[in-house]
Amino acid sequence: MKYITLIILLSISKSLTFANTIKSLPDTLVHGKVLFDIDGKPINAHGPGVMYHQGVYYLFGEIKNGKTWLVPGQNWEDYRVPAGGISCYSSTDMKHWKYSGIALKPVVNDPDNDLDTGRVIERPKVIYNEHTKKFVMWMHIDKNDYNYSRGGVAISDSPAGPYKYLGGVKPNGQMLRDMTLFKDENNKAYLIYSSENNNTMHVCLLSDNYLKPTTTYVRIFENKRRESPAIFKNKGKYYLITSGCTGWSPNAASYAVADHVMGPWKELGNPCKGPNAEVTFFSQGAFVLPVTSKPGKFIFMGDVWNKTDLEKSRYLWLPLNFNDDKIEIHNP
Repeated sequence: MKYITLIILLSISKSLTFANTIKSLPDTLVHGKVLFDIDGKPINAHGPGVMYHQGVYYLFGEIKNGKTWLVPGQNWEDYRVPAGGISCYSSTDMKHWKYSGIALKPVVNDPDNDLDTGRVIERPKVIYNEHTKKFVMWMHIDKNDYNYSRGGVAISDSPAGPYKYLGGVKPNGQMLRDMTLFKDENNKAYLIYSSENNNTMHVCLLSDNYLKPTTTYVRIFENKRRESPAIFKNKGKYYLITSGCTGWSPNAASYAVADHVMGPWKELGNPCKGPNAEVTFFSQGAFVLPVTSKPGKFIFMGDVWNKTDLEKSRYLWLPLNFNDDKIEIHNP
């Protein structure tokens, strides 16, 4: 696989109107460089999500370290790496990142524990609950064969953690695999996740404290086999970008639009344009970050997976724009 290095977002205002947004467009895009923290170490935060709180941006992601191995008996080349917990990096400008530590620590030599290093911890997302004053993290928790398929939840009194793990759950008795977390302007929060052996995606309303799934949920993209959901809102409409299910190998992204987060959702095709659009520029989407001072401007965040050495996987951040109400993502 040819690696695409991270495009770093520069020159960002310090103030935001609500969580999970950045204030202004970048003045400069830097190409051809791996993203390092301020200590010169490569950032290890895969399947990422970004949260803003009190002038600071917090980047959360999967820690990939240790030898990658192939799981036998799978339908595709299915690689694993020991679960290293969830990392956190902080920045005031989205350019200079400080390593803020392990937000959620793994557990060693306890195979029955959801956080054991022999298990799977993926796609962490964090939101803040103004009522409980807690930071809430949701993630995909699994075993090596991906049949455990649960959502894990953890809480903290501070954005960078440490987070306390509360346990895993199958929302409404259904599988949860690739997932994301969305907080609307009315402070309602939702889990969006691949379910039913990745054949169908679910959108599930969370409890008021964001710690439990409710029985209010819908099934979307039935029998479409979509994963890696990334959701955002623009001009009162909801947009959801997903990928196909091809393991660590890249494929074409697809997006859908709805007037309500619970749907119905209308599928509109691949938002990527230009060379290598059919493989999402060799990446898989993870998160979309809105730019609130520039309506219709967003940052698409993806992972460029190195399936035989997951620790060396890279990142792709690209501008996401609207053209006649249609999403477009170009790789400059």
